[in-house]
Amino acid sequence: MEFLKALGIEGLNKGTSTGSEWIESKGENIISYSPADGKEIGTVISTTREEYDQVIETARQAFLEWRKWPAPRRGEIVRQIGEALRANKESLGQLVSYEMGKSLQEGLGEVQEMIDICDFAVGLSRQLHGLTMHSERPSHRMYEQWHPLGIVGVISAFNFPVAVWSWNAMLAWVCGNVCVWKPSEKVPLCSIACQNIVNEVFSKNNVPEGVSSIVNGGRELGEWLSHDNRVPLISATGSTRMGKAVGAAVGARLGKSILELGGNNAIIISKDADLDMSLIGAVFGAVGTAGQRCTSTRRLIIHESVYDSFKEKLVKAYGQLRIGDPLNQNNHVGPLIDKDAVKQYLESIDKCKAEGGNFIVEGGVVEGPEFASGCYVKPCIAEAGNHFRIVQHETFAPILYIMKYSTLEEAIAYQNGVPQGLSSAIMTLNLREAELFLSQGGSDCGIANVNIGTSGAEIGGAFGGEKETGGGRESGSDAWKAYMRRQTNTINYGTSLPLAQGIKFDL
Repeated sequence: MEFLKALGIEGLNKGTSTGSEWIESKGENIISYSPADGKEIGTVISTTREEYDQVIETARQAFLEWRKWPAPRRGEIVRQIGEALRANKESLGQLVSYEMGKSLQEGLGEVQEMIDICDFAVGLSRQLHGLTMHSERPSHRMYEQWHPLGIVGVISAFNFPVAVWSWNAMLAWVCGNVCVWKPSEKVPLCSIACQNIVNEVFSKNNVPEGVSSIVNGGRELGEWLSHDNRVPLISATGSTRMGKAVGAAVGARLGKSILELGGNNAIIISKDADLDMSLIGAVFGAVGTAGQRCTSTRRLIIHESVYDSFKEKLVKAYGQLRIGDPLNQNNHVGPLIDKDAVKQYLESIDKCKAEGGNFIVEGGVVEGPEFASGCYVKPCIAEAGNHFRIVQHETFAPILYIMKYSTLEEAIAYQNGVPQGLSSAIMTLNLREAELFLSQGGSDCGIANVNIGTSGAEIGGAFGGEKETGGGRESGSDAWKAYMRRQTNTINYGTSLPLAQGIKFDL
């Protein structure tokens, strides 16, 4: 395929890199299969412990030089990465779509997110500012400044194989850190492509070897990073179970972590909603990326007065969905990532039925020659109670649960009544309802929207959630502070040494 060649992807690929140097690994092979057609795309050689230590040491040495580069100069490097991503957008978007299974439009959109975060980080490189404060002591000045941490370990998930890494890397780099990336073993080729793109920019600008490193492998790579005292910050995206393990390991050594974990996102459909607009937000949120986004819409909480009419609209809309090859832009829904995901999808349907769920749109595996990978499933809808155990659980698949409510307070209680707290939304033209949803007694999620769905987020805002979603923040706003350490400075420019709080200490 032409896009593989354009990105420097070969049949057999080294999976360990400190930048321009690709290490001759002695690790095992990781074979990447496309969920779109089941075909083998390529092979990546995993990282051994010895090679991991080599990467970490190279990164540690690179940090000592990189942190001295002026932040605007580091920003200029990131600007050039953004330009390189623009030039490779089509090829990289195709790889994301083919290796992960999301639609081509979504694959291209993910690369656009990378470009957008580059633009954001370039501006940020001139705004890494602290505060000045008035001292209680005469002839003293107080201020605070921010310093880079060192090595930032990035553990990313399969569903956003390139964007989430870029959210972390671009901010970390302009802040003066270096990055070691452990991508998901389900989409390793995307990491090779990104490293090739970055390497070309770094080589032209004599960026130190080790500023951008990748290590490929399974769970053990994440464990090595999480337990490594040489890595002060771990940013991990994945399941709540994985995040708890990472958080415990990093916390035990008093390191820092950014955890972006599971979501169980709901849209409240008010009696005062624009139902046509609500339909678009609900359907895309539920079936986009085949329900494999952390922000995917899992639950619809619908006012009883519009429940039947909106349900009818949903059923009709689902009947129009086109399932198939994600590289064909006429299709709405691509495959799940692998057959294990299909198994979990089918088990979740069975559990919902066992608890009394009523499926108004039936699910199942899609059959046919064009679905030979066995990873295509039917988006489905079930009437279910918010208290169902399966509804309380995040299933990474296109299963949508719907339920009625009578008062807004009841709807908000349903919305908040799950362990996760990532994204939430209300569809309403009633200003009072909107403001109540956003108030202190409203949504308890990190993201709360009015008249847009739960899925997707703009680069300018901080991204993350509460409760079992982990509490971390990435991307925009002041998320950059997580990649730096704060230092308070006091300067005495007088001729005496007065002590704070008026303490006397005469010699």
